Amino acid sequence: MTVLARLAYVSVRSPKLDPKSIRALLGSIRAKNAAADISGILLSVDDSFVQILEGEPEAIASLYARIAADDRHTRVVKLVMEPIEARDFGEWSMGLAELTRRELDSMPGLNDFFQRGTTLAGLPDGRARDLLTAFRDGRWRSRIA
Repeated sequence: MTVLARLAYVSVRSPKLDPKSIRALLGSIRAKNAAADISGILLSVDDSFVQILEGEPEAIASLYARIAADDRHTRVVKLVMEPIEARDFGEWSMGLAELTRRELDSMPGLNDFFQRGTTLAGLPDGRARDLLTAFRDGRWRSRIA
């Protein structure tokens, strides 16, 4: 049986990486992730990213190291790195969802956190898990590109 892990992080998007550029990068990102047997989702919320990666722990750690050094975003903060029994986002080598702050504010368990004006990078561990669950089960999944 293959050992799997999940890593979630948040970051601030560089101004040079607009939504159109993000969509243009998806093809190459998906091909690289598929080759490494990595699945996941990238959520773009205003100028922030939340990304969830799933796969073999070594592949995830290697990809995260490259992401953390990438100048297309800053303030990269790892929220969760944990073993998992099964993938939650296995259908996507990299799904993309663009959410508004209002949609994020409406997620149960997170709305009070974001209404205080707190950034994604300030999520404590318990709230990070709430965020992962909300993204896994969210009604917006039907909009993923």
